[in-house]
Amino acid sequence: MEEQKRTEIGSLGEFGLIDRLNKNIEIKNPSTFKGIGDDAAVIESGDHVKVLTTDLLLEGVHFDLSYAPLQHVGFKAVAVNVSDVAAMNAIPTQITVSIALSNRFSVEAVEALYAGINAAAAHYGVDVVGGDTTASRSGLVIGITAIGEGKKETLSYRSGAKVNDIICVTGDLGGALVGLQILEREKQVFMADPNMKPALDGYSYVTGRQLKPDARMDIIHELRELGVVPTSMIDISDGLASELFHISKASDVGVTIYEDKLPIDKQTYDNAVELNMDPITCVLNGGEDYELLFTIDQKDFEKLEKHADVHFIGHVAKPEEGKHLVTKSGTAVALKAQGWKHF
Repeated sequence: MEEQKRTEIGSLGEFGLIDRLNKNIEIKNPSTFKGIGDDAAVIESGDHVKVLTTDLLLEGVHFDLSYAPLQHVGFKAVAVNVSDVAAMNAIPTQITVSIALSNRFSVEAVEALYAGINAAAAHYGVDVVGGDTTASRSGLVIGITAIGEGKKETLSYRSGAKVNDIICVTGDLGGALVGLQILEREKQVFMADPNMKPALDGYSYVTGRQLKPDARMDIIHELRELGVVPTSMIDISDGLASELFHISKASDVGVTIYEDKLPIDKQTYDNAVELNMDPITCVLNGGEDYELLFTIDQKDFEKLEKHADVHFIGHVAKPEEGKHLVTKSGTAVALKAQGWKHF
């Protein structure tokens, strides 16, 4: 008897698995304007469009309740979905919330989780309109679906980058990864000696970046006010290099970024050095910063030139030129995507 072939999911990775499954999906409804392959799906809705995105957060995979307060977990669960709506250059309007939990959670614990969810909903101006609750045998699971609105002509996709566009990124990068390392270090110290108190003084910025990220809806509103429509956009959840690869693949272009243009907070830099981590590696490959990576036409440069929180880190190149990082010494090295791997 012929042995049935078994392919390990890890050999494909998250996006390889998505590509494989997507081959068997057929779009049947004309209202489905954009399906799988971007930060959110796009659905026709009269004179505008709806964007739809969903994310799962699992205890022990995406968060650790030994150091992540339930309120922060609730806020983050909403923020990561709103970030996907922002990455489409759309405005979030509603969310649904589904949770699975075991009997080790009290009513008060669930209320604490929802306090964070409700705080995020108020912060982003979205309505909680439904969801589901069920039992879990493996800890807390949170599934959130976010709905947003936009105009078809002003949505931004991963596939719109053009040669000579300017590559931009908001905020600063690497902080969430460094914060995670600090929290994990202090967890190990506590497990070895429960009488030890966590030594978190001097790490408030990076731990905050990990525990309570903030989706950059402020940037989306500012881009609208300035009349700037990014030619492509994605949020940074898996790492800058990984997201650049997504834009490069979807747009069929190359990219060149410059080490001396990469934004990193001083505390992130100092904490990374303390942990014997390369700060630039943290910037390139650290996930969960939830900043926005986008490209703009050169004609829009002057509109954003003086923006304090938008950084110009490189340019879009021809596809045959590949993907490169130009070091401070002027050497071009091949860019590698070594961010978060789901499998």
